[in-house]
Amino acid sequence: MDISTLQDEIAACRVCAAHLPHGCRPVVQIGSRARLLIIGQAPGTRVHESGVPWDDASGERLREWLGMPPALFYDRDVVALMPMGFCYPGVVAGGGDLPPRPECAPLWHQRILAALPDIRLTVLVGMHAQGHYLGRSARKTLTETVRAADDYGPQFVPLPHPSWRSTGWMKRNPWFESDVLPVLRARVAAALG
Repeated sequence: MDISTLQDEIAACRVCAAHLPHGCRPVVQIGSRARLLIIGQAPGTRVHESGVPWDDASGERLREWLGMPPALFYDRDVVALMPMGFCYPGVVAGGGDLPPRPECAPLWHQRILAALPDIRLTVLVGMHAQGHYLGRSARKTLTETVRAADDYGPQFVPLPHPSWRSTGWMKRNPWFESDVLPVLRARVAAALG
């Protein structure tokens, strides 16, 4: 199956429509020549509205962490963006987004990965992506998993979610900026070079 047919099928997906209070709007970015894959959680409200992956403050911080300008980040022949849940799941009572819908990954991920033969590095953003792709090799906590980032190379780099909530986490874990981000940027540069 060619990638444009796969994209059309994803765009038309309504499998979990009954569970999405804001409706279906699958948000992915895939290109058959992409070398970097970023697997996140699920779109937030702003991304749901725009239909552009990581089109929010979290995306700005992620691009900063990666050392990547928006033009490169949004080049589908360079970067593929595939969340665990493709549509905005809504909010939890009391605030915060619901977890990604569980239908997307089993339904779409293997098909997408098969259409991305040139991926050299996969960045796993947040505990949902890490739990799915690292399985039992993930540590007990996200912090421990990110701290052990070298253990998952050369295929994966685990990161915290770059939301505003990570600001406090980064202050409590200064090793992330000093030790993990330089290695991340070097690995991304090598994957794209």
